[in-house]
Amino acid sequence: MTGTEKVFTGKIGIDARAAVWYRGTGIGTYTYRLLHHLKQREEADDYRLFWQGDEIRGLDIANRVDFQRLEMNCNYWREVYLPEAIAKEQILLYHVPQNGIGLPCPKSCLQVVTIHDLIPYLYPETVGKGYLQEFLSHMPTVMANADKIITVSERSKQDISDIFNYPKANIEVIYEAAEPFYRPIPKHICRQFLIRKYGIGEPFILYVGGFGSRKNLRGLMIAHALAMREIKQDYLLVCPGNLRAEDNNYALTAALGTADKVVFPGFVPAEDLPYFYGAAALFVYPSFYEGFGLPPLEAFACGTPVICSDNSSLPEVAGEAALLVNPYNAHEIAIAIVKVLMDPILAANLGEMGLRQAQGFSWEKTAHKTAAVYHKMLEG
Repeated sequence: MTGTEKVFTGKIGIDARAAVWYRGTGIGTYTYRLLHHLKQREEADDYRLFWQGDEIRGLDIANRVDFQRLEMNCNYWREVYLPEAIAKEQILLYHVPQNGIGLPCPKSCLQVVTIHDLIPYLYPETVGKGYLQEFLSHMPTVMANADKIITVSERSKQDISDIFNYPKANIEVIYEAAEPFYRPIPKHICRQFLIRKYGIGEPFILYVGGFGSRKNLRGLMIAHALAMREIKQDYLLVCPGNLRAEDNNYALTAALGTADKVVFPGFVPAEDLPYFYGAAALFVYPSFYEGFGLPPLEAFACGTPVICSDNSSLPEVAGEAALLVNPYNAHEIAIAIVKVLMDPILAANLGEMGLRQAQGFSWEKTAHKTAAVYHKMLEG
C-alpha cells in the first residue's frame, strides 16, 4: 500500500448489474473491467456490489467483495430494496456505472453516476423506444441527485454541462481502455485463423461497431466503392456483427456494385476480434457521434492503421495516431482509404503510432482514478 492512499472503513456500494446485462457492449465492458480492477488494487476499499440475475463469470469475488444477488423488478430494486440495503450495510457512497439507471430513491448516501454519453438526447432516432423512454424519464432525477458525475470524454463532459446545466466542477473525465486480449498478433496467424474459421482470405478493410444509422456504415460502404475504383487491387469491406433486416445494407451494396466485396460474417465473439484487427489492412470508423469510441482503441492495441471521424470524442481517443476525416463526406473518407492503402510506409507508421496511443489507456488507470473520486467525495 502506498503512503499517500487512504482505505476507508465505510462501505462503497456499486451497481454491478451492467457487467452481466450489457456484457459485450461498451457499458458492460466498462462495468466489468472497473469492478475487476477495483478489486485488484492493493489499496482496495470495502466494496459491496449489487446485482440481479446471472453471476458475473470470471470475476473472483473472494475476500474484499460481498455480492448481494436478488431477483426483483427494477422499481422495487430502486425504491424499496436498495434504500433498505444501503442503510443496513452502512453504505457511505453508491455508484451506478450505467448512466444512472437504477439510482436508489430516496437518497440516503453520497451518489456517483457514470454517464457514458447523451445519445438519447442528441440522436433519439437511433435509440430503442423502451430505453429512450426510460433514459429521458429518469435522467432529470439522476442529475438532481448525483453528487458527482463520471464521464468518459471531455466531449461528453461538455454535452452533460450544456444539456443539463450541470456544473463542470462536479464532472470527472475518466477514460476507458481496450480489453487486454486486444494485442498485436502476427498477421500470417490472423489470416490463417480467418481463412479457417470464417472463410475470409482476401485483403480487407475492417469496420467494427454496430449498424445503427449513427455509426454511418452507409457512408463507409459508399467510400469503399469509390476507393476501389482508384485502387488496382480489390479489398473487401468486412463488417462483423448481427445485421437487422431493416438496415438495408445488402440493397446498398447491390446498388453500388460491391455485393461481392462487402462481407457480413455475422456475430463474432470478442475473443476473435483481435484476429480481424490483426489481419486487416486498415480499420475505418466513420461514426457521426461517440461518447468515447472503443473500436479505434482496440484497433490501435492490435497495431492496425486507423481512419476515424474528426468529431465528438474520437479526436480525444485517437490523438495523432489516426487519419481524421469528415464522416459526412464519403469522398473524403475514400481519399483517406486510398492514401493509406497505397502508402505502406504511412500504414506502418499509423500502426506504430496506434500502439503507442493505446498504451496511454488502461483499466488499471480507470480503476485508480475512480477510487480517487470515491476517496475525495468521502473526505468531504
